[in-house]
Amino acid sequence: MRISKEPEERRNEILDAADKLFGQKGFDRTTTGDILDMVGIARGTLYYHFKSKEDIMDALIQRYNVRLLNAAQEIANDKSIPVNERITRVVLAMNLSGESDKEMMEHIHKPQNALMHQKIQKAIINGLTPILTGIIREGIQQSVYDTPYPHACMEMLVVYASVIFDGDMVEMTGEERAARIAAFIFNVERLLGTESGGLLSHIMPLFERNSGGG
Repeated sequence: MRISKEPEERRNEILDAADKLFGQKGFDRTTTGDILDMVGIARGTLYYHFKSKEDIMDALIQRYNVRLLNAAQEIANDKSIPVNERITRVVLAMNLSGESDKEMMEHIHKPQNALMHQKIQKAIINGLTPILTGIIREGIQQSVYDTPYPHACMEMLVVYASVIFDGDMVEMTGEERAARIAAFIFNVERLLGTESGGLLSHIMPLFERNSGGG
């Protein structure tokens, strides 16, 4: 006997199954048949909610990004946190830390999931930049920063960090990574027109956390 479920509940079941399968087999090796078998639905039901496997992937990315960007925006809105610290907390909020999150990040970074990885990077760049820009504008009002290009500065920061420190894009030794981090902070401070060393104590923990402390 087929169980009838609300459209949103069924849609989330499909996404949950696809998420698990993409993690186990990779996006390219997962078929719509695999998803149908795991959820226990007919092909017509799947296509009622999603036009294709790529459509499912886009919906998964959207679900991840809504969750992450909402967390980042909540921090950005907290005026009790100093602007320098808020920038770091916002970026840290974009890091996935749960067990299922770690599995997701591992399979996103697999070669067969390159398209998914690219789409997530694009969504993060487009979503995170305006959130950080709002903090910078607030910092300008407080005379912490001095730049006529707050949005462009944050776009440069997010793009560079998401590509160079991604882990897959550029191969680096520990020494090379440390040098790039120092250069990154040096240049961000100048882009924002803030005092030298003003961001150091706030940004360094971000990289230390991402690299496991070393």
